[in-house]
Amino acid sequence: MAAPNHPVIEQLHVENYRVLRNITFDKLTPLTAFFGPNGSGKSTVFDVFAFLHEALTVGLRAACDARNRLSEIHSRNGQGPVVIQLKYREGNPALDGQKYPLIRYRLEIDESRGRPVVLGELLTWTTAPGSGRPRKIVDFKSGAGTVYDETARELIPESLESPDTLAVSALGLLTRHPQVASLRRFISGWYLSYISADAARQIPAVGPQELLSRSGDNLSNVLQHLQEHEPERLEAIFEALRGLVPQLDRLIATPLPDGRLMLQVKDRPFGDPILSRHASDGTLKLLAYLTVLRSAAPPAIIGIEEPENQLHPRLLAVLAEEMRAAATASQVLVTTHSPFFANALIAQELWLLYRDQDGFATTKRASGIPGVIAMTEAGGQLGDLWMEGYFGAGDPLRRAG
Repeated sequence: MAAPNHPVIEQLHVENYRVLRNITFDKLTPLTAFFGPNGSGKSTVFDVFAFLHEALTVGLRAACDARNRLSEIHSRNGQGPVVIQLKYREGNPALDGQKYPLIRYRLEIDESRGRPVVLGELLTWTTAPGSGRPRKIVDFKSGAGTVYDETARELIPESLESPDTLAVSALGLLTRHPQVASLRRFISGWYLSYISADAARQIPAVGPQELLSRSGDNLSNVLQHLQEHEPERLEAIFEALRGLVPQLDRLIATPLPDGRLMLQVKDRPFGDPILSRHASDGTLKLLAYLTVLRSAAPPAIIGIEEPENQLHPRLLAVLAEEMRAAATASQVLVTTHSPFFANALIAQELWLLYRDQDGFATTKRASGIPGVIAMTEAGGQLGDLWMEGYFGAGDPLRRAG
């Protein structure tokens, strides 16, 4: 059965967000990897998505406070507000050949008296698929503006309680603004992973849960849900995991008398399971990734930061293929500095980040680097080409410029 169509971000533009002073990623693919050495800005790109998700789900001020206020987010000596702009479509034309309206969401924020304020918020849709004529749906500045009324078919004035409230977050709760609600659902439904093996070893309270938390600390609860409600999906996940960790039989979520849920690991050669604290970090992280990538209700966006941590390099190509398979139902965004992971990608999927002479991030798409396409067509692999210096940038031991 064909995978359901899903929204696809085509462009991300960022200004004045830490080392991302002015950077654009255009024509993003269903599987997109942000690649480069330590400190190049990869994690900052990932954090832009996390910040936007948090701003809509827990509030702009909470998102800023979690990063030690907006003053710590703003680029050093940067001029103007922090700007995040997305362009996306509600479906992927490559999957079904249909034309989908282009949606643009632009957020401009700054700080006033130590508090974040929304200087500008703009949401536009093309009026008809492929027409190229955008219609303003939301146009707000400092807590006041206009929103498109579907019934009256005109922009009507509206105001918010506070200048740090996102119009999309507030108005997206109202059924009379379906296009705003659609954007709100899209962003609030992203899954951005900060999975930790230590968190996955937690012993939570008993209770099945369908969705894995960002840290993976409810992995036992997700396994309990799969054991009780989706055993076939769980077996498929274990089958994939056994292909990566051959000695593994399965992991078991076992309720304890005190109401907690213990995660146990059973290896093939042994009859009795052991506690998850004795399982390898890599095994737990692989299981967590697979529960997300093989979800029955895949999120529109799946973000995974540095999947190579705690994993054997030879497993990364297989994991990349799992991500590519998941990218038929979700857009998968990955940060990595592993040449082994990059070897499993094609040039259109890979964006190299590196710092310029001013200390700010810049980027090159691998497919746009002279000679790279010809070398990959001749059998070269992207990670190897980067390690051998063919990218012309991103070498951590080479000074910028």
